[in-house]
Amino acid sequence: MGRHRSDPMGMARLALIGLGAVLLVAAVVVGARALMGVLSAADPAPVVSATPKASATAAERVPTLSVVCRAQTCPLVLVRVPGGDVLNDRDLSSGEEISFFDAELDVAVEDAGTVDITVNGTPRPTGKAGQRETFSVTRSDPDPQG
Repeated sequence: MGRHRSDPMGMARLALIGLGAVLLVAAVVVGARALMGVLSAADPAPVVSATPKASATAAERVPTLSVVCRAQTCPLVLVRVPGGDVLNDRDLSSGEEISFFDAELDVAVEDAGTVDITVNGTPRPTGKAGQRETFSVTRSDPDPQG
């Protein structure tokens, strides 16, 4: 007689190992996304201003990019340094303004009709409601300090 052994746990063991691997990958992905969220929230790059632009003095620097939300909620506004740091990757609330002074920026606005955008002190034409808009900006007068 042959020594054939039937292992009843063979398939179940493989299924449990596969399930464990899937759960491990899912935990790593969730952890990485949470870490990215915490790190990007800790960036002090955006400058939120509650003062009107009319009160700005001549000595004050003009931001490379300024975005003002004019709807109840402005969906995803992404601002980043080309090939580098993400400066803003979130929704804006009504009246919120974010300004950036970097030399070069890449911008993506999920709904261009909900925001007012100023580039180097010049207002950019308002986009159509519901239209996604992406563009790049370069500082018109490079700041020697920055």
